[in-house]
Amino acid sequence: MANENATPTPTYEPGTRNPYMPYVATVVEVVTETHNIKTFRLRLDGEGVHEAFDHKPGQTGQLSVFGVGESTFVINSPPTRKDKYIQFSCMRAGEVTTALHGLQAGDKIGVRAPMGNSFDYDAMKGKDIFFIGGGIGMAPMRTLLLYMLDNRKDYGKISLLYGAKSPEDLSFAEDREDWLKRDDMNTYLTIDKEAPGWEHKVGLIPHVLEAIGPSPENCVAITCGPPIMIKFVLQALNKLGFKPDQIVTTLEKRMKCGIGICGRCNIGGKYVCIDGPVFTFEQLSQMPNEL
Repeated sequence: MANENATPTPTYEPGTRNPYMPYVATVVEVVTETHNIKTFRLRLDGEGVHEAFDHKPGQTGQLSVFGVGESTFVINSPPTRKDKYIQFSCMRAGEVTTALHGLQAGDKIGVRAPMGNSFDYDAMKGKDIFFIGGGIGMAPMRTLLLYMLDNRKDYGKISLLYGAKSPEDLSFAEDREDWLKRDDMNTYLTIDKEAPGWEHKVGLIPHVLEAIGPSPENCVAITCGPPIMIKFVLQALNKLGFKPDQIVTTLEKRMKCGIGICGRCNIGGKYVCIDGPVFTFEQLSQMPNEL
């Protein structure tokens, strides 16, 4: 006999979902990336919910630990690979992220997603793409990179420069191994200082970028990482001849409520959660200098 007091299983109703109401999801796997970064692979609960969920590269979600709170993270698995799970990566930095890091496979979590705009991957078709990531800043770019690799014929030369302070601070080890082996993309890894056993580049990301010297012709540069890295990456790209409309970044860390209500992510008259989080640097140059 059915339990009349049981919580009903949610079903997916397109266009009718309350944006304040999170999906309930199950943690299917937790991957330890670094000493302070973990990746969470989730499946949305309820008949047909996970299968009907859709998102675009660059969109974000709010993860909530029930009884603790919620924070914004980019969905870093592409829509082309959502059959088993959707993925978020989280750096431990405060109360919510510490609670997230305590979750294990089988635990329940809340997910409000997808939110915000996405990378304009259609406009990038036929162009060369140069990704520049630092530390956890690889997470939002991973989504787009995997999407492009899954649709490889639509894009020109794909290159990735990914760096961190040390080998132990680099995330996505399994991905890195695959990217280094592929013959349809160029992968450059770098760390700030020499380390035992390190066989790749050594140097700060902006310096390595200048040494690689990607051509700006028919190329889009996509970058994400610590603000100080972005500052000097922009200078390097400018030296190489990239124009502001050829450089793209994402500002999901500024998002709070995710739906334009709290007003805490505004830059002038723009809201990162509604107008972003993905922007070209041409768009950012037209906003007040509040970053």
